Amino acid sequence: MAISLRIPIYKEELIRKFAKKTGKTKTAIILEAVDTKLGLDKDRKQLIRDLAGWMPHDEAKELRKSLQIFNQINEGDWE
Repeated sequence: MAISLRIPIYKEELIRKFAKKTGKTKTAIILEAVDTKLGLDKDRKQLIRDLAGWMPHDEAKELRKSLQIFNQINEGDWE
């Protein structure tokens, strides 16, 4: 479904710059913002919770343990 959105020029410019910086379209940026506002986007924790919902408890626990490494930052990797 097509929709027309009228926004101030300065906001369109911010969206355009952000889209270019992230390599996405303006439409993708706007849809992501709408999803966030409506609570339709999921963070990593919620995604893991959803994926683990079909697993037995012990397997879900092992998945959470395995993915904890992604919460760590090694400063040496960024130098």
